[in-house]
Amino acid sequence: MYDKRLEPVLLDVQKPGRYVGGELNSVIKNKDEVDVRFAFCFPDTYEIGMSHLGMKILYGAFNEQPGVWCERVFAPWIDMEEQMRRLDVPLYALESGDPLDCFDFIGFTLQYELSYTNILNMLELGGIPLKSSERTGLRHIVIGGGPCACNPEPLAEFFDLFCLGDGEEVDLEVIELWRQCRDEGCSRQEFLRRAAKIPGVYVPSLYTVTYHEDGTVKACTPQDGAPERVHKRAVMDLDSMYFPKSFVVPYIETVHDRAVCEVLRGCHRGCRFCQAGFLYRPFREKSIETISAQCKALIESTGYDEISLSSLSTSDYRRLFELIDTLHTWTEDEKVSVSLPSLRVDNFSMELVERVQSIRKTSLTFAPEAGTQRMRDVINKNVTEEELLRTVNLAFSNGWSKVKLYFMIGLPTETMDDVRGIAALGQTVVDAYYNNPDHPRMAPSVSISAAAFVPKPFTPFQWFGQDNMETLHEKQRTLKGSSTNRKISISYHGAETSFLEAVFARGDRRLSAVLLEAHRRGLKFDGWDACFRFDEWMRIFEDLGISPDFYATRHRDFDEVFPWDHLDYGIRKEFLMEECRRAYRAETTPNCMEKCSNCGAACMKGGVCVEKRSDLVL
Repeated sequence: MYDKRLEPVLLDVQKPGRYVGGELNSVIKNKDEVDVRFAFCFPDTYEIGMSHLGMKILYGAFNEQPGVWCERVFAPWIDMEEQMRRLDVPLYALESGDPLDCFDFIGFTLQYELSYTNILNMLELGGIPLKSSERTGLRHIVIGGGPCACNPEPLAEFFDLFCLGDGEEVDLEVIELWRQCRDEGCSRQEFLRRAAKIPGVYVPSLYTVTYHEDGTVKACTPQDGAPERVHKRAVMDLDSMYFPKSFVVPYIETVHDRAVCEVLRGCHRGCRFCQAGFLYRPFREKSIETISAQCKALIESTGYDEISLSSLSTSDYRRLFELIDTLHTWTEDEKVSVSLPSLRVDNFSMELVERVQSIRKTSLTFAPEAGTQRMRDVINKNVTEEELLRTVNLAFSNGWSKVKLYFMIGLPTETMDDVRGIAALGQTVVDAYYNNPDHPRMAPSVSISAAAFVPKPFTPFQWFGQDNMETLHEKQRTLKGSSTNRKISISYHGAETSFLEAVFARGDRRLSAVLLEAHRRGLKFDGWDACFRFDEWMRIFEDLGISPDFYATRHRDFDEVFPWDHLDYGIRKEFLMEECRRAYRAETTPNCMEKCSNCGAACMKGGVCVEKRSDLVL
């Protein structure tokens, strides 16, 4: 459903299927039977948002509630936004076509810091006041969740509340409280005060932040009975957790155009750079029976012929071969392929390849992350060069000739020798190909991709200052010049976008003014090269007298108060400090399956923590 004024221009914009709605399995409800309307907003294009599993889960969970109608809203691309503004068409939901200002809740998933300007642009396009202080009554409650909610401070002025951790339960509790407050005639402020008492709910307006003279945070003080620390929510029993039986099936191709089933949540590896690996602890798995039933339901309801087993590290599922064999009891007859989103160097095997039909002999992708063993120990990757060579030789002996390797540059303690080690490792893989007597009779191809490291909250590297752009550019040039072998291709991501990402990842409330000014100057889709205007960002910081280096490149002391210290994701700060010290000593830490390191996630009393900690009292 869309505004009929847009009909003449749909053929003039890219991918008009983004904007028309009406897809298979989309949920249409009778407005007369609905008393809560929720706009689930994804601050990027349709094809990216429609690939996001979290949106599919919550869309289904909300719409199964009587009286609740959840609809989807995506950021229109530049060409469509121009037409909407020209025709005075507000941003609308795909199911009903109603403008954003018709909704009680306006929810955003916060997946990536460079989407923040899109959030403000979508609010304005939908006719919603940008600042929470400018919104009145019980309508237009702007709510956020997702990984970036672990430090939502740069967005504090714009959101009414944030939900920390798993959203399947806490979001519904917020909706039910809103119903009660509406029926009781409560004010917006009373609703927010009561919402702050729900575990996992953070209401930024109920906290006052003070600063030292040097600009660092002095304290974040709760008001009106808000808790001193807000603890994340985590669903421990994944088998009983809600999971949809159907997905909305897009008319156009999306980034991940297949059925997706989550097999586990969390990660037990402990890579020190990986924010998700700490935010989603503890490691929890679904049963084989549950996964198989959910996969089958999705295939039957969507018509897809491929199912992807999704998680942070699917090959770490402890009964993976048994799971794949169980799925094959029906997928082979149905001509459905099973795919894994990623493979690890240290548990790759031909047995796995033979059981997963979709691993075709095009190219294999692995992530050593660093070019030298010292750097892999610093980041606790726990992968050796010998394991990588064993894996690629296994692949070469079985018909593969192309390998993609993912790395990071700018990691803590990294030297130029470590950077050159990335290209050297690529050359070692090429040499292994030619030294393998069973390699295919074709030229090998090794693709190296290097992303700039971004320090993130709730990781052992949250104290580490990012390399400045001059240093990152020098490292990129060094990497590019370290290999002349045509069989090795080297690419890297822009230092500028990574710098801005670091600013907002480690930022505080003072950055709300920067975001507001960026919106006023028309900045949006900052994660897209075609739209990113770095020079304009730097002018904004200069005009407002705010130093981006204060947030991105400054090293922080262990006794500094972080902007996010009042938010608790179950990981002890003392554990992260010790991991940081171990990183500087290039010492590794065993993964959670080998030994419990007392990170703090045992407080959730579930998942692998229960298996590894005999002292827990449940």
